Amino acid sequence: MLIASRSKLLFIGDSITDCGRKRPVAEGLFDPLGNGYVAQVNALLNASYPDRPVRVVNTGCSGNTVRDLKARWQTDVLDLKPDWLSIMIGTNDVWRQFDMPLFPEVAVTPEEYEQTLDALAGTTKPLLKGLVLMTPFYLEPQPTDAMRARMDQYGRIVMAVAKKHGAIAVDTQAAFDRALKHQHSSNLSWDRVHPNSIGHMILARAFLDAVGFVWSPVRREKA
Repeated sequence: MLIASRSKLLFIGDSITDCGRKRPVAEGLFDPLGNGYVAQVNALLNASYPDRPVRVVNTGCSGNTVRDLKARWQTDVLDLKPDWLSIMIGTNDVWRQFDMPLFPEVAVTPEEYEQTLDALAGTTKPLLKGLVLMTPFYLEPQPTDAMRARMDQYGRIVMAVAKKHGAIAVDTQAAFDRALKHQHSSNLSWDRVHPNSIGHMILARAFLDAVGFVWSPVRREKA
């Protein structure tokens, strides 16, 4: 696995990352990481690799766009000095274009999204041992759906920014699309945006696969 023992791994994003995590910084005792994929990643890492503990931190905030991440970047990322950083943002940047069409100022255009994410990645990557960029997603199987098409556009931006900066890219939409071939989106999310526990496990698995997590103990011992 790429994440070394005793690394600090910080996740930042919107409500999908937040998931009821503790404030101001979610880490430590009494399940502070919320009830989403961040907590699942933490459990899987530290249960499967007891000899290589990882310190997991969650600074996700519900409702955030990439604009909000930029505003709190110093306190919620840089000041915490993570070794590894995972960013998943974009859902609200897109969603506000559809659920609040009369308030364009609250949405984030593709141009602003790309410029901001690119700047955050570019300035932070040299300070890290590893950077992971996770695409936003929409649990709609039809790529012609208007919001799904726009979310895919933002996902392509994430993939391009990751490639530019040598970051690890996680295509979460592709991970969900594999599940959507066999089950309805309502089995994964009530609103096609916020995953249930199954959906969060899809996110956790996608992240862990990207960082080289070995699921079989036998295979890991031989690696």
